[in-house]
Amino acid sequence: MSKEPDAPPASDAGDSAFAEVAFDESTLVDIGTPIGARENFPIIVHCHLRWDFVWQRPQQIFSRLAQQHRVLFIEDPVIADGEPRLELTEPYPNVVRLVPQIPQPLAVNADRDAEIFYPLIRRALDEHPLLAGRFEQPLQWFYSPMPAPGYLGRFGGPGIVYDCMDELANFRFAPPDIADRERFVLSRAHVVFTGGYQLFEAKSRHHGNVHFYGCGVDVEHYSKARADDTQVPDAVAALPGPVFGYFGVIDERLDYELIAALAERFPDASVVMAGPFAKIDPDELPRHGNIHWLGQQRYEDLPALVKGFDVCLMPFALNEATRYINPTKTLEYMAGGKPVVSTPIADVVRNVTPIVQVAHSPKEFIEAVERAWRAPDVELIARGIERAAGSSWDATVASMRRNIQEAVWADAPLRAAATA
Repeated sequence: MSKEPDAPPASDAGDSAFAEVAFDESTLVDIGTPIGARENFPIIVHCHLRWDFVWQRPQQIFSRLAQQHRVLFIEDPVIADGEPRLELTEPYPNVVRLVPQIPQPLAVNADRDAEIFYPLIRRALDEHPLLAGRFEQPLQWFYSPMPAPGYLGRFGGPGIVYDCMDELANFRFAPPDIADRERFVLSRAHVVFTGGYQLFEAKSRHHGNVHFYGCGVDVEHYSKARADDTQVPDAVAALPGPVFGYFGVIDERLDYELIAALAERFPDASVVMAGPFAKIDPDELPRHGNIHWLGQQRYEDLPALVKGFDVCLMPFALNEATRYINPTKTLEYMAGGKPVVSTPIADVVRNVTPIVQVAHSPKEFIEAVERAWRAPDVELIARGIERAAGSSWDATVASMRRNIQEAVWADAPLRAAATA
């Protein structure tokens, strides 16, 4: 017989405006008595990022957890004609992607979305061939706090995870109530993960069981940048060198004046910016002849892209959107055996200097790029390769999984633990 679970970790988040919205603690049942449940629990993920967008933290984590757990990856709704409906696919083994489709007139807010789609999701869990019988008593895992008041606890299950990979309230176009919704999640989560140390310090003030897991890296994948048989893509191989390169999302976190200054200082070099545009107007980007905007790249092609870079760039602006970031690309560049130059992002300064050359002004940034190009420091590059080799996503995910088991099924002491 199931017993009532232990209370979620203590929190000083307080009662939010959503304290009574669609949440029933009696649905959080303890399924931990059978060993199989503790080891093979299904997971329902609520994520603001698209599975087929840039391959980053959620994809790295759940492509690994899917080896032992069934994963339902629920994305934010997209606008589509017709009646509200669900698009269900299996983009990765044991990962089912669910994209709600909603007509524009019904797209009011996250709570209305949940009111519309929860019954459809509940029916799909019972009837759809990709889901039926596979998601009984799932763990719920939130990346965005926005859908939490409408969904948290409604699928039953043993507990709640909040993985705070960014301070979303600081991003451009953030919903005005996102901070209230995060307090709601923090007050009910059994365990909280953060993607940066600055985030760890901030969230530890509001929750008793917070763990810092910064960037991991797929070492085997990115080490292909050092392999003789890896072919640099034509879009980069044909460019005049040196090549100063970046891959990642092109958004409000980048310093476009700095990128333009670098291109102007080295007119015979090529500045490669590879990644999808988000929340910016591409027409407003610098259009120097030697800046090449390549658009989104396939994850499997990134090591070959890095091989074509003489210097890897992290030209982040210093603003509210970058205050808490811990860029995934740092270790990926390092695993590729390349020199890296960054602006002074707090987590970069704390975690990876002097392997990454940190510049505190545009002049210093340009000078650091030139030094890294003309006289790459082979000792720092070797240290970067070694550091990346010890920071695998496999080890990170295994440790996160243990934290979940301890928080949900075991009488583990509550603590804030900087474990990475």
